[in-house]
Amino acid sequence: MVEADIVSYGVISGMCMECFESTICRNDNNLGNYMLNMDILEAGANKLGINLATRHIDQFGLYYHEILDGNRRTNLTRITDFEEMQGLHFVDSLSVVAGLPGRMIYPNTTVIDIGSGAGLPGIPLKIAFPDIHLTLVESNGKKAEFLEHVIESLGIGDTIVVCSRAETAAHISGLRESFDLVVSRAVARLDILAELTLPFCRVGRLAIAQKGDNVHDEVKSAASAIEALGGGEITITEIDLSYSDSMRTLVSIEKIEQTIDNLPRRPGMPAKRPL
Repeated sequence: MVEADIVSYGVISGMCMECFESTICRNDNNLGNYMLNMDILEAGANKLGINLATRHIDQFGLYYHEILDGNRRTNLTRITDFEEMQGLHFVDSLSVVAGLPGRMIYPNTTVIDIGSGAGLPGIPLKIAFPDIHLTLVESNGKKAEFLEHVIESLGIGDTIVVCSRAETAAHISGLRESFDLVVSRAVARLDILAELTLPFCRVGRLAIAQKGDNVHDEVKSAASAIEALGGGEITITEIDLSYSDSMRTLVSIEKIEQTIDNLPRRPGMPAKRPL
C-alpha cells in the first residue's frame, strides 16, 4: 500500500454556520451582498433541476466568504466577483449532474473530486446533495488545509481530504476503484485526465471530466488511453452557460473493466508521456 496524507478535521480560523449571519454586518462591500442576492446561483441550479433550500444558499454564501478569505493566503482562484463566482464556479460545478442518468446524484453515492483546488466541483455538489460521501484529492498542502477548514466551517460531514498526487492516491486501498462518481475540473487533456481519474472509479460507474467546447478531437485522441484504463462508452453533453461566453462540455466515461495494477504510473508520467 502506498501512503498519503489524509488531512484530518480541525478548525483553523474563520466562522461556523452558527456565526455566519453576524458576518453580513462587517464593512466589506464584497461580503455585504451575498446573503441578499443569490439569483444567479438559484436560477442556474433550477435550470439543472436542483432545488436549493435556504440552508444550502447560506452555505454557498459562507463558502464564497471562505474562498475570498483563503485567496489572500493561497492562490485558489482568479474569480472573486460575487456574481461571477455564482455562475462560473458554483453553477458550473453543479452542472456535473447534466452528465448523470436522471440528472441526479442519489443519497449514499460515493464521489471523489480529483485536483479539487478550492473545492470545485466537490463542495458545491456536497452542499446541494448533502447525503453523498465525498472525498477531495488535492496535492497542494496549503489548498488541502483550506479544504479541511471549509469542511469544518460549513458543517458538512462525511467528507475527507486526501493530500496526495492522484497518481499516488489511486494505489491506496480504500480509494482505488471505490467510487460511484469521479469528477474533475482540471485543465489537463483528456488522455491525461483519464489516467488520473478512471483508476478511482468502480466498474459500472462513471468518471466525468468538465471541459470547454470543441472536445470531440480530444476525445478521439484519448480513446486508446481510456480503453487501456478500463473505460468504455463515452458520452458528450454540451451545456449552454448563460453566464459565460463559452460552452461547458461534460465528458462522461463508463468504467467497464478494472484498471490494470500498474496504472496510473508514477507522479508526473501521465502528463509527460500520455498513454
